[in-house]
This record gives sequence, structure tokens and C-alpha cells, in this order.
Amino acid sequence: MPPIRVYEVASFYTMFNREKVGKHLIQICGTTPCQVNGAERIIEAIEKHLGVKTGGTTADGLFTTMEVECLGACCNAPMVQINDDFYEDLTEERIVKVLDQLKAGGRNATKIGTQGARQGCNGPQGNTSLLDYEASPTTRDFGALKLQIAADEAAAAKEAAKA
Repeated sequence: MPPIRVYEVASFYTMFNREKVGKHLIQICGTTPCQVNGAERIIEAIEKHLGVKTGGTTADGLFTTMEVECLGACCNAPMVQINDDFYEDLTEERIVKVLDQLKAGGRNATKIGTQGARQGCNGPQGNTSLLDYEASPTTRDFGALKLQIAADEAAAAKEAAKA
């Protein structure tokens, strides 16, 4: 395989690091939902606390930071991915706490996921839709549709058996 083919793939995907990274790779989401919710403040807090600009690695080799495109947790913005774990609903204070915990004791010392009081992806106002799931027209229609599909499949199987 020509080396350029390997380089094309390795340089396209952010999951392939072409240079050595720290023990904790901090990927900071920089897309619109995170930006609107304070990603720039999170970046500034990380840079100030670690003493390294985004894209750099701390002198002790513990942390490497980079800004990346969407990490897929837009409803819990702003957020970062550190190694394989998401840290969501961040504030400057919350990200500093996570960094201190990682420095002191590694991954098991941190609370992974939302750093606030959120349950799953519910917003601060709680559930606002599908409050009565079983009684919703969509659910009833879906149940009727499933019964119709089952009846159609049974009739098709009966016809196929005759042939």
C-alpha cells in the first residue's frame, strides 16, 4: 500500500494520533451547540489550569488537549471527551475539578457523564413531551400497525405454502 494512502486516512480521522499524546487526551467539542453553551470558556479554563495551549501536551505528559468537531452529545453541551469518556454539562469550575481528579487518581476518581444534576439527556425542565407514552396516538397507531404487519406476513406465508 502506498504510504500516502495510510496518511490520507490517518490525517482525516481525529481518532488517529500521528504524534505522541498525554496519558489523558482531552478532546474539546468546538461545534455550534457547545460554542453557544460556553465551549470557549471551557477551553480557556483548561488552558489556564494546565498551563498549555490547545493542541499541546503538559510538561509531565499527563494531558494533551485538542479541539475537535462534534462529539455527539449536543444536548449536554458544553462537553469534552477524555480518552474514552464523556464529561458533559461543563462549567469552568467543573472541568477544573475533573482535571484535578484525573491528575490525583486517574479515571476511577472522576464522575463520568454529566457533571450537573441532569438525568440522561433531559433538560433542566425535565420531560416536556411523551409524558403519557402509552396513551399517545402514535403509540396506539404503531401497535395497530404491528398487528397489521403480522397479519399480512401470516397471510403471505399461507399463500407461499399453497404454491
